[in-house]
Amino acid sequence: MLMKHFNLKKLAMLGVLLSFWPCSAKAFEYSTLSFPNSHPKSFLTPTGWGASDGTIFFAVGGTSPAPYSDKNDGGVMAGIGIGNPYENAGFHVGVVNYDLSDWNRIGLVMQLHRYLGSGSSIAVGAEHIMLTGDDLSDADESYYIVFSQGLLDKVQVNQETSRTKLHYSIGVGNGRFSEKSPADVANGKGEDGTWVFGNVAYELFDNFNVICEWNGINLSAAVGKTFFINNSVPVAVTVGLADLTENSGDGVRLIAGVSTAIWR
Repeated sequence: MLMKHFNLKKLAMLGVLLSFWPCSAKAFEYSTLSFPNSHPKSFLTPTGWGASDGTIFFAVGGTSPAPYSDKNDGGVMAGIGIGNPYENAGFHVGVVNYDLSDWNRIGLVMQLHRYLGSGSSIAVGAEHIMLTGDDLSDADESYYIVFSQGLLDKVQVNQETSRTKLHYSIGVGNGRFSEKSPADVANGKGEDGTWVFGNVAYELFDNFNVICEWNGINLSAAVGKTFFINNSVPVAVTVGLADLTENSGDGVRLIAGVSTAIWR
């Protein structure tokens, strides 16, 4: 059971990471300069952009099937962002339920982020800080630092929205970025990840982002789009495939998530 719970906690990060993109859509309204677009730019990896200014966010994510299982699974999260990353720093914290089947494994994620100018931002964060159910898993807390940028080259800027089309993030972290699950170890996949993670997202047809990322353990690819209800309420949807290599897991799996945000 410990192996199963370790994987479920990693999978729940789908919703965690997804949720930050609607929040960043509002943050970039501070300036008329080119900033990253509002579509999702990652799925299983952090970015340097985060929630701030009293933004409240919600997310749900899932996978089919879970690694080394024939069952589907997922998680949900709610959180809030405060501060101003342009004047000093932004900070967000989210409460995560890591297993929809029993609701007894609750944890926190948090991130401190700062906008650096020129479409770039940097952040430090923590994940899997357990509040309940820590004895049900051998997964460790994860800490990271990440740098993100939207390229401001004229060719890479959407002339209609003045938002960048090409984005990337590069970071380093421990925990889920550096250690494979007990199930991976038992199946001869090795023990260590790369510690280094990254993602690239590119806007196609002025409409959505295609995403490719390395989470320190395996490769994934997805498409993400943010819809605006009544031109004000963002809903981000991401669908993709995870475990594209044999470095971890027991096969390619479907991943999906939906998130939204409310701001002042």
